[in-house]
Amino acid sequence: MPAPEAPRRAEKTLGKEETFKQELTDVLPPLRTFAKSLCHNPTLADDLVQDTVVKALSNQDKFQQGTSMRAWTFTILRNHYYSILRKNKREIEDVDGKMASLVSVEGSQESASDLKELGEAFAKLTPDHQEILMMTRVDGRSYAETAELLGIVVGTVKSRVNRAQARLIEIMGNT
Repeated sequence: MPAPEAPRRAEKTLGKEETFKQELTDVLPPLRTFAKSLCHNPTLADDLVQDTVVKALSNQDKFQQGTSMRAWTFTILRNHYYSILRKNKREIEDVDGKMASLVSVEGSQESASDLKELGEAFAKLTPDHQEILMMTRVDGRSYAETAELLGIVVGTVKSRVNRAQARLIEIMGNT
């Protein structure tokens, strides 16, 4: 009798693996959108998604069936992106001036100065504060959508947005 049990277990495992791969495939488009919203660089976004898929596949055994694949992979991607930022924290590369051109604004001198001040203050925020403001204020995501993407509750999103905005105002007041 023990012999029939082994094939059943193999079938169940195969089903879980197929389900995992299907869920992972389904989350790729929103994962890429999230990556682009974090780094604003399509090439880096593609690399982040690829690295996230590799990490997800290699850690498949750590994924708990019934939980959100989207939240799990978004967390992997976000953590990987922050690791890259920490590694490159002191390195700024703008050989062809693309970053400088993104900062410059046509219009009145006051508007350009205000935007520059905001950009400098935003750069002083922690990565968590930058991320929550990018998702809710720049990308226009709702608190509920942001909460789902980050795998946290809506109240936590509201609290983080409030603290991030307060910190941004504080930084701008000190400049």
